[in-house]
Amino acid sequence: MHYEGNIFRPPSEARSLILQVTVGCSHNRCTFCGMYKDKKYREKDLGLIRDDIIEARELYPATRRVFLADGNALAMETAKLLQIMHWLRDSFPYLERIAIYAGPQDILQKTQEELLQLREAGLKMIYLGVESGDDELLREVRKGATAEEMIKAGQKIKEAEIPLSVTVISGLGGVERMESHARETARVLNAINPDYLGVLTLMILDNTPLGLKTKRGEFKPLNRFEVLQELRLLVQELQISNCIFRSNHASNYLPLKGVLAEDKDSILAVLDEALTYRREEWLRPEEWRGL
Repeated sequence: MHYEGNIFRPPSEARSLILQVTVGCSHNRCTFCGMYKDKKYREKDLGLIRDDIIEARELYPATRRVFLADGNALAMETAKLLQIMHWLRDSFPYLERIAIYAGPQDILQKTQEELLQLREAGLKMIYLGVESGDDELLREVRKGATAEEMIKAGQKIKEAEIPLSVTVISGLGGVERMESHARETARVLNAINPDYLGVLTLMILDNTPLGLKTKRGEFKPLNRFEVLQELRLLVQELQISNCIFRSNHASNYLPLKGVLAEDKDSILAVLDEALTYRREEWLRPEEWRGL
């Protein structure tokens, strides 16, 4: 398999075949992200991708799931994606789903017809990093989209009936924007109503603009219990139906999971207990956190 650089995938794709069809991220300007700083975005040669599929067919003939990397592979031309997905269906008789990362602008630039074609070709999961619904914060972190564009992108995927998994980042606004980040993010999520919601917790990386800003004292991160306070406000404000909720990523201090809205009260109860007793041993140690 012809992998270039570090390869990242969502936690739920741990048992998937990872097929790298693009290199890096076409946006790659988010101030908090250090994932693709060593790569310049480009689409990989179709011949090379075809060779990888042939090799994977020999190594993993019973493959049921495939994840298309890198950072926002939906930016690839639709015709090329359809060709790749055709090869995958022909090569893996047990294939159940194909999944992909997407940026908000990637989605908005696709027509509804293109999204429907991708769904029919086997695209059964799109991962969208919303990160925040706070417009000022989105500008500060250079996400490249407004809250309204996030909503339009998410709704566009829902209209195409492609399952949508959204991620947001707790603590992204620091102390200064703690409340607005939580409330505005909930507003955007309520408008999208995703099928899956993953809440990560900010990890400040040295190789990012946010890392440098923190070192200069220009960004004050939340402490462990402030992160839980912000998360509680977010969950309290959510009005989402039949959404699988996860906040059990390696970056999170307190693992939580459930289905919104039926488990909302129990999730809030766990957070309330943690915030009432403030037992450090209940939380993941800082040195155990990871991306």
